[in-house]
Amino acid sequence: MKHKTHEAIYDVKELGAGKTVVLGFQHMFAMFGSTVLVPLLTGLDVGTTLLFAGLGTLLFHAVTGGKVPAFLGSSFAFLGGYAAIAPQLADGSSNVAMIPYACFGVACAGVMYLIMAGLIRLFSARKIMRYFPPIVTGPIIMAIGLTLSQSAVNSCSTNWIIALAAIVTVIVCNIFGKGMVKIIPILIGVVVSYLVGVCMGAVDFSTVQTADLIGVPLRREMTVLALFDETFDPSMLITAIITIMPIALATIVEHIGDISAISSTTGRNYIEDPGLHRTLLGDGLATIAASLFGAPANTTYGENTGVLNLSKVYDPLVVRLAAVFAIVFSFCPKFAAVIQAMPTATVGGISLILYGMISAVGVRNMVENQVNFAKSRNVIIAALILVLSIGINYSTAGAIIFHVFGITISLSGLAVGALTGIILNAILPDKE
Repeated sequence: MKHKTHEAIYDVKELGAGKTVVLGFQHMFAMFGSTVLVPLLTGLDVGTTLLFAGLGTLLFHAVTGGKVPAFLGSSFAFLGGYAAIAPQLADGSSNVAMIPYACFGVACAGVMYLIMAGLIRLFSARKIMRYFPPIVTGPIIMAIGLTLSQSAVNSCSTNWIIALAAIVTVIVCNIFGKGMVKIIPILIGVVVSYLVGVCMGAVDFSTVQTADLIGVPLRREMTVLALFDETFDPSMLITAIITIMPIALATIVEHIGDISAISSTTGRNYIEDPGLHRTLLGDGLATIAASLFGAPANTTYGENTGVLNLSKVYDPLVVRLAAVFAIVFSFCPKFAAVIQAMPTATVGGISLILYGMISAVGVRNMVENQVNFAKSRNVIIAALILVLSIGINYSTAGAIIFHVFGITISLSGLAVGALTGIILNAILPDKE
């Protein structure tokens, strides 16, 4: 067992194969709720989403040399793009005719990642990261957790008893647990809360009974291949590209914040090794592959960063195991139905802790780097990042929307807050 800042850091070699497998399950459960929510909101296929979350994660690890313990799940940033190009039909069913166009637009957004990765490789990450010092990345990391908090609270509100069962279990296991119990508090919290929901009659297993045991998680009509059918519309394809590609500018900033959060959690600088250009390349390739086959865009998942913070097991092997499990279970509709039957409050209770852990990482990022808040410039930068990120996210529109030459551009609160912080840090005097 290694030590860092008086905290126990666990090594999978010491834990053994059995415990490592359980940790992989924990990471899969942590990402599951949010990952399957995106296809439910967009009309995409859940099985395909799980398949490419797993494949995308393995691709990311291959590109980054297996060094970064990141899991790639469904990105919420592109929901507006899907809604604009392929809104679900009035009866809530998938807009199968338009989904391939939206997916192609997302694939083009993934190309933006590759371009940015090339620029960083050309000019070095150090020059790019001059614009992302701790006074910028710290509040951005905090905002990532805080902007997600509303969804967690809303989920908890469906049944606070079930949610509290998850929260209390996680806290007790993590603070008072010994050995493996201390390492897998999320998984134990999910099981206990799920059982409480079953006892309260809050779980509907009807979809589990009707679901097939084995199924193929690919639907051709939702892939980009469907664009080559007789109904191909070039103007709609151009509209999808113009509408969705700009979203990548915001998600690239979020990517940098996520990698900074993982680096801060593990105490290793992944922006230097394997390099920001490699993490962006891996994320971009995973997004392109997923969207071409009818799955949502991928992104590094904050929930799994929260799991790293709680479990203190940072070995990327555990995350790769979670990816393999996601791939295997994507071929089992019955398992997906069991997870989808999980009480919303269970997901909410777990998310409440994980999102809070992300924000806490942001605070720690600033404390460990000794950010000087006696300076007015630092206070102003942090304040505007937080207020804009959270305020815009909770506004009526949920984003800043403007039109340029007939093109509608939508920027999330996090994107606006991050860009504001980057610009202010670059122009305000007395920069550290």
